[in-house]
Amino acid sequence: MTQNKGVLYLIPTNISDDNFNVIPNYTLSIIETINIFIVEEIKSARKFIKKISNKNINEIIFTVYNEHNKITDENYLEPCLKGQNIGLLSESGTPCIADPGKDIVLQAHQLNIKVVPLVGPSSIIMALMSSGLNGQNFAFVGYLPIKKNLRQKRIKELEYLSYKLNQTQIFIETPYRNQQLFDDILATCKENTLLSIASEITSKDEYISTKTIKNWKKNYIKIDKKNTIFILMS
Repeated sequence: MTQNKGVLYLIPTNISDDNFNVIPNYTLSIIETINIFIVEEIKSARKFIKKISNKNINEIIFTVYNEHNKITDENYLEPCLKGQNIGLLSESGTPCIADPGKDIVLQAHQLNIKVVPLVGPSSIIMALMSSGLNGQNFAFVGYLPIKKNLRQKRIKELEYLSYKLNQTQIFIETPYRNQQLFDDILATCKENTLLSIASEITSKDEYISTKTIKNWKKNYIKIDKKNTIFILMS
């Protein structure tokens, strides 16, 4: 008899450390049924599970998969092939969006394992929702170049694409480089281009605002070391 395969659940986590209430009850109920998790970092995964679940943390199996692993290193989904469910746990927010978990999901499809995405917070989508910018046509382009000249060139390209395609451009940066990116946007973009900044979404320090470049120059802010989504619309 062919053994039934388990399910791979894609599990969003909290975005800010001061708000775990963003995880819906249905997602919480699924987490309670899972004892095997694929995670980016065990320490943060344990903290999340302990905060939102009554499970015995010592009975849970955590397998690490992050940017340092390759999907060929081992079969992460072997328990699914044996009929057990697995949870793919994001480090922050939604799995597979600006996240290495996509390779696990692709392998699941190749092995005919059912993939079930669960509801939870995504800072990228929440930032777009609250920006007032085009949600019908948008692109998430990830991180911009680190070198200043290449970064400014890329900002110009994104501003042009936004104008040409009527397309919202969404990007992120490592928090300690936020201010440099913000300054380059102000120095590079046209004064009537719109920029939305969404920092620390779902936290008590949440800040979301959309202004023209001209108005940002008049209302300059500090966003160093804050988790921030940048959204550009020309």
